[in-house]
Amino acid sequence: MARILYSLLLYLLSPLVVFYLYVLRGKKNKGYREHFAERFGFSNLSHHDVVFHCASVGEVLAATPLIKAVQSENPTLTILVTCNTPTGREQIKNNFKDAVSCCYLPIDFFFATKRFLKRIQPKVLCILETELWPNLMAQSNNNGTKVLVLNARLSAKSQQGYQKVMPLTKVIMHSISDLASHNQDDAKRFIELGLKPEKARVFGSIKFDIMPTDEQLYKVAALKNQYNNERFIWVAGSTHPIEHELILTAHKKLLKALPHALLIIAPRHPEQFNKVAEVLKSSNLSFSRRSEDNYNNQQVVLADTLGELQCLYGVANISYVGGSLIERGGHNPLESAAFSVGVLAGPHTYNFDHIYPELNSAQGAKTVTDENHLADTLIALSTDVEKMIKLGQQAAKCVANNQGAISKTVNLIEHYLEK
Repeated sequence: MARILYSLLLYLLSPLVVFYLYVLRGKKNKGYREHFAERFGFSNLSHHDVVFHCASVGEVLAATPLIKAVQSENPTLTILVTCNTPTGREQIKNNFKDAVSCCYLPIDFFFATKRFLKRIQPKVLCILETELWPNLMAQSNNNGTKVLVLNARLSAKSQQGYQKVMPLTKVIMHSISDLASHNQDDAKRFIELGLKPEKARVFGSIKFDIMPTDEQLYKVAALKNQYNNERFIWVAGSTHPIEHELILTAHKKLLKALPHALLIIAPRHPEQFNKVAEVLKSSNLSFSRRSEDNYNNQQVVLADTLGELQCLYGVANISYVGGSLIERGGHNPLESAAFSVGVLAGPHTYNFDHIYPELNSAQGAKTVTDENHLADTLIALSTDVEKMIKLGQQAAKCVANNQGAISKTVNLIEHYLEK
């Protein structure tokens, strides 16, 4: 009954859902209007053994080493990677080329998910983190598709939200075949919501299983040469509106103490690229755009390309990871830490509360309270090179000490493929 009511409510809201995706989001990013039929389960794809669902860019980046490990162990396996956003789709294409299929996950309408599952007929559906859609999961379970929730995390706040709709939450928990969580606290919250204890495992976060490839290291070396590594370089990655301006304010203060410092700012969303360019034009800071590749010792580089952020972190002396000076919950600091680049972040990192405590206790990251504190910390680190290098070394050490989740997760997926 709960799922019937949920499905009816979704259908009633469908005009608003379509308006939001096609009109509002499509106006900002035309990619939302492309492949729109896939949102309703229509595609030219056929049977695939495994579906990995990654909501957007962050989940795609985290899941890439896992998916490639599964491919390496099972070269004949057919894999479909789904996502919700155009940037996620582009990241899948960049990371895998033609090695996997790609499409949008249908909106959780009953008939859309039914159509999708009838066409794809996966043996295993792997859901990354907390993309828990009742119709998708229940229909998968009913069709004999095993539902694995991988790299699962659930904050206390999210748990409270699920508790408010317990009849629907029970449907979700009943549909899960197995769950691999970040830590014991996450596993406990899922169990309290109705997941059977024997279905909950603690594997740690696959995001720690990150290691620069030879190709990335080669690119980092080339970028360092291009951006003159004699300069003090800091990267502000995955920044958001309002935060962009805070970052530029911090950089202006840094320039007064260190006139040759270089900021590389990478907005989180492509639709922000031109807006940040306009802010830069009015800021009296000289800048170049990464996409135009016309760098000439400007004060700022606007990273308006996709798929390069990890390598840009590798160029930096120190990084700032965005979404944290404002209340967005932060983004993944391990992309920087893996390159032995220390991390600065604001106080709002609740989306990664399974990572920042580890990184902070290992002394691989520092918390800054506002843009002035950020600037002061940058100035202090620029004058204490040994301390700055140590911060990066501890960050990399923290990554290495927490690895191993991917191999456990691969074994779990293979267990269900053999059933």
